Amino acid sequence: MKSPNPITRKDFLQASGLAFAALAFGTSFMNAFDFPEKPYVRLKPIGRSLALEGYYIWCSSPIWGEDGKVHLFYSRWKKEKGMGGWLNGSEICRAEAESPFHPFEHKQVVLSPRGGEYWDATTCHNPLIKKVNGEYLLFFMGNANGKTNTKRIGLATSKTIDGDWTRPDKPLLLPGKEGAWDDHCTTNPAFVKGNDGKYWLFYKSWNTKEYETQKGAVRGNRKYGLAKADSPTGPYKKVSANPVIDFSSLPDNAQLEDAFVWKQNGKFHMIARDMGFYNHEYGLHLTTRDGIRWTKPRVAYLDMKSYITEPTPPKYLKRFGRLERPMLLLDRGGETPRFLFGATQGGAFETSTTFVFEILK
Repeated sequence: MKSPNPITRKDFLQASGLAFAALAFGTSFMNAFDFPEKPYVRLKPIGRSLALEGYYIWCSSPIWGEDGKVHLFYSRWKKEKGMGGWLNGSEICRAEAESPFHPFEHKQVVLSPRGGEYWDATTCHNPLIKKVNGEYLLFFMGNANGKTNTKRIGLATSKTIDGDWTRPDKPLLLPGKEGAWDDHCTTNPAFVKGNDGKYWLFYKSWNTKEYETQKGAVRGNRKYGLAKADSPTGPYKKVSANPVIDFSSLPDNAQLEDAFVWKQNGKFHMIARDMGFYNHEYGLHLTTRDGIRWTKPRVAYLDMKSYITEPTPPKYLKRFGRLERPMLLLDRGGETPRFLFGATQGGAFETSTTFVFEILK
């Protein structure tokens, strides 16, 4: 389905030019104009709130607990595996803090790769924690061969935040048929209850042939699809054969990933990591009424150096300087964003950590 405000090449080039000018001339340039590059959220850095010696940390999904604490579901893998270890050795854990302003303490491993012939044999990653009708829902991604082509979204459930977790024998959402835009995988789950009474599951995927034949630093074009269900635990049915977010008509293989979706003031909002719409260091913000027709992206947040100054990292941390896997902690009413959580390389152990920002009004 087409968006009522399709993104044109002219739009893209104009936005890219303004973004370059903002970087060249500094924040005074950005403040002088009310254009889409002005960030959607005003952020105050709290800091690297979870770091573990010997581990990379990624995918930090927070939730308020019944105990008044903040519980963080995150992924980690051993440092010796390098940055690529998320594909063949990640596990999902839970940490706690008294508040978003306090450091988090690791509490337990929640899901580990099961090995053997299981669909999540080699990794468990992309945690997204939600609570619906008194039940905790832990959406996640698993794979079976340590590669991207077996990435599948799954759903574990529990009556309590510390388990026991009922683990799925099968994935929650499968890729499309061969040749489809989403035939490679399903990953990066984003979940919200829609205004139609159904439960919406957004997912990232791309086409296998494009991924295998393209050249360049980023192969394939990541798009987002939408599936719906009458129950939060499924079954989920894709609403369209086409993606609902698609930047593939733009230059330079522009795309996005790591979407988080929430409902606020009658609209649905998405925050995601930019992969070339403006650049690869910003976050994006989009809105929709129906989950299918989305607005043109605006900048959600800037690169890390716009908020903090840190020592130069070792050269193997090639993603240093950008916030990935953005997740929001909403107020206790579940509507207004209060804190931005993300993953970023660096820190005392020279791996990656959770980083938390307070969202200013």
